[in-house]
Amino acid sequence: MLKLSKVFYNGIIKENPIFVQLIGMCSVLAVTTAAKNGLAMGLAVTGVLIGSNVVVSLIRKVVPDKIRIPAYIVVIATFVTIVEMFMKAYTTDLYNALGIFIPLIVVNCIILARAESFASKNGVLASAVDGLGMGLGYTMALLILSSIRELLGSGSIFDIQIFGPSYEPAIIFIMPPGAFILLGILIGIFNSIRNKQASKEVLQKEEAR
Repeated sequence: MLKLSKVFYNGIIKENPIFVQLIGMCSVLAVTTAAKNGLAMGLAVTGVLIGSNVVVSLIRKVVPDKIRIPAYIVVIATFVTIVEMFMKAYTTDLYNALGIFIPLIVVNCIILARAESFASKNGVLASAVDGLGMGLGYTMALLILSSIRELLGSGSIFDIQIFGPSYEPAIIFIMPPGAFILLGILIGIFNSIRNKQASKEVLQKEEAR
């Protein structure tokens, strides 16, 4: 039986989709020019992940193997449509800011990868926790990257001005080159910390023996 806390931890830290697995990157650099955009995209993907994982887990024993991928894509597209309609109705500004990247969640490889590798092999609760963990891990990565880009590139976070009027924004950080540079630095820092933590855990286990 899977330990749910471990499944959740894997999604956020050990198997973080952005900083560790480097998947689902197609929208990361485009939508992280502002913290609110990164947060909104992260929560949208999290909602789709949880919903699609749960449904895929429920239907995994009745869907023929030959059509499982098309069936999973239909499930994912359904939840993306729900999220898109919700955002268009209640958060119009964010919907307009994210634009085409909301429907493109359908082809975000994180979602199909979790459906195929986890939800299709595990129960509903574990699949929901996996979707939540992976979604929050994705959201965390987007929020960190977008907050730094907005702070350096505009001098604000969530449209709240942090630096004084004399601050000269580094425009490069809200452009693609700055996004690539920051993402590379964050991936290096995250994995360095993760590897040090893993080494400590190994030493602790050896000492316990």
